[in-house]
Parts: sequence; C-alpha cells; structure tokens
Amino acid sequence: MPEPDTSPKLLLQTLRGSKSEQTPVWLMRQAGRYLPEYRELRAQKGGFLELCYDSEAAAEVTMQPIRRFGFDGAILFSDILIVPHAMGQKLWFEAGEGPRLQPRLVEAALSSLEAVPAHFEAIYATVRAVASQLDDKTTFMGFAGSPWTVSTYMTHGQGSKDQGVTRRYAYQDEMAFSELIAAIIENTVTYLLGQIEAGVDAVQLFDSWAGSLSPAQFEKWVIAPNAEIISRIKAVHPDLPVIGFPKGAGDKLAAYARETGADAIGLDETVDPVIANKHLPAGIPVQGNLDPLALIAGGNALEKSVRHILSVFEDRPHVFNLGHGILPDTPIEHVEKLLTLVRQ
Repeated sequence: MPEPDTSPKLLLQTLRGSKSEQTPVWLMRQAGRYLPEYRELRAQKGGFLELCYDSEAAAEVTMQPIRRFGFDGAILFSDILIVPHAMGQKLWFEAGEGPRLQPRLVEAALSSLEAVPAHFEAIYATVRAVASQLDDKTTFMGFAGSPWTVSTYMTHGQGSKDQGVTRRYAYQDEMAFSELIAAIIENTVTYLLGQIEAGVDAVQLFDSWAGSLSPAQFEKWVIAPNAEIISRIKAVHPDLPVIGFPKGAGDKLAAYARETGADAIGLDETVDPVIANKHLPAGIPVQGNLDPLALIAGGNALEKSVRHILSVFEDRPHVFNLGHGILPDTPIEHVEKLLTLVRQ
C-alpha cells in the first residue's frame, strides 16, 4: 500500500495512488472556448498562438476555470505544437481548419530546422505566473504531446483523419522517422523538466492519435517513446506524477500501463470503465472518462454516466475527467451540475 500522502492537494494525492472519499475532478481543455471570459480575452489578444506566448494572458486563461468552478486541478493553457515550433518548424493556425506547420518533414530534412528555445521560455513564464496565484489545495498540471502524435503534425504539416502520411513514412523510411521520434523525445523531456522546475505538480502526456497504429507500431512509436520520456523525468523527479493518455489505445491500454511507467492512465470515452478496471494493474490511478457529448446533453444522460463511472472506480484511485477535451458549445450550467454530482 502507498504511504499516506499528507499533501493538501487532493488531486496530487490521488495521482500518487491514494484513495479518498472525495473524487478530485478537472476537465481537459477546461480553460478555453466554452467560457465567455476566455472568448473575451481571446478577442482582445488576437490569434491563438499569440495568446499562448503572452505569459500574462495565458496565466489568466489557466486561472479562469479555477476561479469559476474551483476544479481540483489547473491545466496549463498552451498547445502540444509548442514542441515542433521550438524545434524550428513554422507554426500558424488557419481559422476553422486548425494548425499548419512548415516545412513538412516528409519533404524536408529534420536537420534543416533551426531551434527556437525562446518559445519554451515563454511557456515557463506562464507556469511561474500561475504557480504564484494558485492556492495550496489546487494541483497544477503541465503537459506535452507524446512523440507519435506530435510527429503526425510535423510530417504532414497539419492534422488528418487517419494519420496516413505519417504511418506510411514510418514504414517506408524507418531510420529517418526514428531520428524524428528521438528528437521529439529529447525536446519533450527538456520541455517537461522546464515546466516542472517552473512550478507544475504533475504532467500529462497526450497521445491523441495513438489509436491509429497497429499493435507492433503502437509498441514502437507509442509505448517505447513514452517509456523513455517518463524514465528520464523520473530520474530527476522520482515522486512527480506522470499521467499517460493514449487515446484510442483500446485493448493495448493495459500494455501501455504496464510498460510505460506512467503513474496514472487517462481513459478516453470509448473505453468501458468496467473492462479498464478489470484489466489495468491493481491500484494504478485512472482518469476519465465521461463522454464530452454527455456533458453537453446534460439531464439524465449526464447523471447516469457520472454515477456509473464513479461506481465502477469506487475502489480505485480515480480522477474524474472527460474522455477528451470539453467542447466549445458546452453549457456552463452542465459543468456546474457535473461538479455537484461528483462532489455529492
């Protein structure tokens, strides 16, 4: 059994393996477009990337949902594509279409990129600003994209439905793709250690496109890179929790939990909580996994889903969260209802 955790931060205790009567709660993308105060600030500051690099404004966005809802965790307002931007790719966001990166690394050599470490420094400044404002009961989480997911944007230059360009590239030129993954690992470790030194209490690795890979490729491009990142973080900060979130992992989830060394496992909304609870290692904390659309629907659908998830994980350390990010058209009153249900 884990030693009792004396931290006043309920979420941090839970990520370290403690089980309490109260379930901590935070929501992925809780700082963002569903909040009117965010939309107002975004309108003042201009583009999304400009907002990420304005440390004062990004700190304000991070704090907005904490002030409004009192979540147990604050998640750094930033983006997973800060890493490729700092590695030297040009990054911008097309309205209504998402991110664009140049040069596309299926067409250009990794060695052609010229690093811009100042991009990391702007994020560290945000972390320091938030850490100075949070109370002693709120856990502060940093994050990064996992190497596979980040690589899909770097190679193709944008998002895609099936990550086909990157999957083909990984098969056709495994040596070049391995070099790219190694470079992303190196930069991600630097980035996360910098966030930790600046003041976060825990970090999450987002692998949003993990579900697109075959089992062998999942082992090579998801499990192995995440295991290396976590090992290197633990070598410096052995007690700092790392949450792994391999969206779409399905029946590969248990292997991910066993082999990466992640302290807690995020579950997307497609995962059956009963099956996850049965097959994941005993005692490992889980995070999730309410369908974001159930939160939008509200009413009986929301209440039934929340009660089911809480019931399934009543004997396991559990952080209540969504199965992915909160959607922009989510009613504020439904978030308030969710918090009431979890905290009853």
